[in-house]
Amino acid sequence: MSDTPFGFGLPPEEPEHGDEGAKKGNQGGGQGGPGNPFGFGAGLPGGPENPFAAMFGSMNPGDLGAAFQQLGQMLSYEGGPVNWDMAKDVARRTVAQGTADGVKDASVGVAEKSAVEEAVRLADLWLDGVTSLPSGASTAVAWSRAEWVEATLPVWQELVDPVAERVGAAMGQVLPEEMQAMAGPLLGMMRSMGGAMFGQQIGQAVGVLAGEVVGSTDVGLPLGPAGKAALLPLNIESFGKDLGIASDEVRLYLALREAAHQRLFAHVPWLRSHLFGAVEGYARGIKVDTSKLEDVVGRLDPTNPEELQEALQGGMFQPQDTPEQKAALARLETALALVEGWVDAVVHEAAKPRLASADALRETLRRRRATGGPAEQTFATLIGLELRPRRLRDASRLWASLADARGVDGRDALWEHPDMLPTASDLDDPDGFVHREQLDFSEIDKMLGEAAQQRDDKPGREGSGTDESKGDDAK
Repeated sequence: MSDTPFGFGLPPEEPEHGDEGAKKGNQGGGQGGPGNPFGFGAGLPGGPENPFAAMFGSMNPGDLGAAFQQLGQMLSYEGGPVNWDMAKDVARRTVAQGTADGVKDASVGVAEKSAVEEAVRLADLWLDGVTSLPSGASTAVAWSRAEWVEATLPVWQELVDPVAERVGAAMGQVLPEEMQAMAGPLLGMMRSMGGAMFGQQIGQAVGVLAGEVVGSTDVGLPLGPAGKAALLPLNIESFGKDLGIASDEVRLYLALREAAHQRLFAHVPWLRSHLFGAVEGYARGIKVDTSKLEDVVGRLDPTNPEELQEALQGGMFQPQDTPEQKAALARLETALALVEGWVDAVVHEAAKPRLASADALRETLRRRRATGGPAEQTFATLIGLELRPRRLRDASRLWASLADARGVDGRDALWEHPDMLPTASDLDDPDGFVHREQLDFSEIDKMLGEAAQQRDDKPGREGSGTDESKGDDAK
């Protein structure tokens, strides 16, 4: 997958496959590959003077109908900043083709569903002894890759739309106001095609990710429906294939991680909005290079959709770093590190005495993150965020130290309010945070209440309704 921010770079597979990828797109019955979902692109005969030849020159007659249909869908789109119908189509094609690992998707069998349900049930039982947060999963489900795509797209939309909206708004601000009415058709075409291009990129990112994730919380966010612990048996099999560990142990360890995430998001009500709010804060801080955009718009040929695609892929909307963005990303990065660190610590405590492979599985997952696992790759593609694995390890150590020093209840009580959580600087000095004297908010409330009562009961206080004060007034 690409490590460039969402919508701001080349589709991940094009730099590696070049003309070969374009050829595959022409051989796919108009479907195209994930990097070229419309079935046309660079490398075909023709040029700007003959855009239809450039788009469709080498297609056979059977491909043309599908290609024209997709082009019509692209140009007629009038929705939000991302064409999510396009995104879903691309993601599902990516899954069907097995783009992530060469393994095509398959329906989940009855035995696999039963194994997942049993693993989540046992995982929740083990977690009861290592955290004060109760179970957060009302149901356990086994998903195919396509089912994961369908179930998580609404959350991807919530994550991506604020970023794409800000970028798309810049397209309508380039021309002077008096010229925008005259250029309405061109701007409308740009918005439609921009939504389609963005949809293609997010669809590819989600489709590839569907071939890697093992559950609904791999990226540290609750991507699935609330209260539904989900595992992907096909991906779990691929994950554990070369580890030399029994498949039931691998499944159970991953079920522990999924169930732990579910507990956290179910019983820390502010956490979800805190994380998603940081993404929106990043979007608000996006600044687009309008001078570059003006230059591209001025030279754009409205009869050549390929030109806009190349502009979108060539960095026309590269976001500029701003203090607001940096602050929002820092908040999101720290919060995700705390979530992942807590899950890592809690799962290890539950698995260590029961699974011989607990240490090996823990280190495998940590290295997966360190070498650019699903979370890092997807966030880099969508919003320009790369999680730092060092922060995850630091957070895990901090949570484990808190449990040793304050017990399970004392550790988990820090999730009651965001202001009680460790900060990025606390991750640099975990011992200092662990041994720092913590304020007891219940005692403070009690003291404030007692002080207020004493003030109300004080003799001679103006406005007091006591008999003693009334007697003093009478005298």
